Parts: sequence; C-alpha cells; structure tokens
Amino acid sequence: QVQLVESGGGSVQAGGFLRLSCTASRNTYGTFCMGWFRQAPGKGREGVAFISTTGSATKYSDSVKGRFTLSQDNARNTRNTLYLQMSSLKPEDSAMYYCAADPVPCSLSADKDEYPYWGQGTQVTVSS
Repeated sequence: QVQLVESGGGSVQAGGFLRLSCTASRNTYGTFCMGWFRQAPGKGREGVAFISTTGSATKYSDSVKGRFTLSQDNARNTRNTLYLQMSSLKPEDSAMYYCAADPVPCSLSADKDEYPYWGQGTQVTVSS
C-alpha cells in the first residue's frame, strides 16, 4: 500500500506556471507506476501524465504534451516525491489534480481504473 499527498496547486493567470508535488508514504522506485489525473467540474477524470516504476519512461496526453513535465527525486533509495511542472497554462487546464499509483506489474496507463491508490487532490485554477 501507499498513501499519496498532493500539494502545489493554486491560482495563476494564463501563460503562467505551477509545480505540483505528490509525496508518497514509501519509496516508489521499482514498485509503482505513477500518474497525474485531473477532473474539471462536470467532467470525467482525465489522465495527463504517467511515469514508469524506474522513471525511465514517461507519457503525456496530447492536451498537455510539450507544456507539462514529470520529474522525480534523483536518489533511488529516497524516491518518494513526484513532480508535475506545468507551464504555458491555459484556462482549460483548470481542474482538481490527483496523483495516483499503480503497483507492479503496471504500464503507463491512462485508465483511472488501473490505479488503486489516490491522493486527495490539489486545485489548479487558471484565469484568462
């Protein structure tokens, strides 16, 4: 099991940037694939960025590709924080952002049902 806590959300103007953090209760290296999802009011939960257990592979949705970047702690033995650097933000990026974890065996899945562990979310609001 793993507990996840997101932070870093806030309100920014269009074109601005934010960095979200997801802190896990344990080292995720080699054990969990990680993902960021978002959900706007009245819409379904959308997967936006995913990283493999070792961090060697990432995948982004078309809606954020080139603007959002995933990163993790460099040290393998203390890898428990996942970051989502968001730049060139648009009003349509406004949503509650959730971190999720999928234990091995796992893939860079955009299907929210593949992820059994979720954080409580952090709100991102982008104004025009």
